[in-house]
Amino acid sequence: MHIDINLLITYGAVARKYRKNEFIFYEAEACRFYHQVLEGKVKMCCYNDEGRVFIQGLFGPGESFGEPPLFIKEPYPACAQAESDCIIYKLSKDTLFKLMEEYPELQMTFITNFAKKIYEKAYTNKTIISPHPDVRITGFLTRFKKDKKNTSGRVLIPYTRQQLADFLGLRVETVIRTLIKMEEENIVEIRKHKLYY
Repeated sequence: MHIDINLLITYGAVARKYRKNEFIFYEAEACRFYHQVLEGKVKMCCYNDEGRVFIQGLFGPGESFGEPPLFIKEPYPACAQAESDCIIYKLSKDTLFKLMEEYPELQMTFITNFAKKIYEKAYTNKTIISPHPDVRITGFLTRFKKDKKNTSGRVLIPYTRQQLADFLGLRVETVIRTLIKMEEENIVEIRKHKLYY
């Protein structure tokens, strides 16, 4: 989801700086703001009791995150953490709803965005339940490539091996071992430690 920066500022959005690894909000915290990235990268994730992380999404400039709970009066189901130093616009929930009343086309944009997120979650769940790491990795890479609208040729995957592991609920060693096997089978290509699919 993207709302024009000038419109956000006009309606009173405030830009806030976050340092790398700083939390923007925590799991189970009340949802009171619309968040949109101006600079940097944010990850939405869950931590288990052992400190392992599961990344639900990475968001960069122009992208919003954490908005579904705004509409259903529920707390955040995950936390948001700065993946790098970043600047984020925050707009209060009440002001967002006023903005949507005055700009009805934003309502359809939100609906489309929510539908896309639901579809992606269903697709992710289908692949993540596989006990085979290569199926999980291939499913993730296929979805990434489709989102980039690249159907021919290889595309650079901008995630580290650790991020892939955190997205897929795998150990980083499993991801590395599986990618080496997938490269031998010509499914992926690794050039100067960069992954292409």
